[in-house]
Amino acid sequence: MADFREQRAAVKFCFLLGKSGTETLEMLKTAYKDDAMGKTQVFEWFSRFKNGEMSIDDKPRKSPEMIKTFFQRFADVAEVKEKKTEALSSISKDEFRQCFEKWNKRLDKCISVSGEYFEGD
Repeated sequence: MADFREQRAAVKFCFLLGKSGTETLEMLKTAYKDDAMGKTQVFEWFSRFKNGEMSIDDKPRKSPEMIKTFFQRFADVAEVKEKKTEALSSISKDEFRQCFEKWNKRLDKCISVSGEYFEGD
């Protein structure tokens, strides 16, 4: 796995200069060629910086112990499916419809800005 710390610093620099995510991605591709970080990574880092998280360090990954603890909550896959079905069934049709409409509106917005970062409705 590549170490992208140097590129994250470059992304932060571009962010601070007011460059867009797309401009930053193109500059990284020019500088790092095939080793450049991907579009998703660039926009995730832009989002972090915009939210005030200015560190370029990776967030700690979940340890195997944490993952094991999650799975200890359920006896088996059948119980996971049962609990999932219960949780989904508790959502009213109206709530689901509203959520889907909001998601569809956001998807349209993503398309209209050609994948650029945006906030809000």
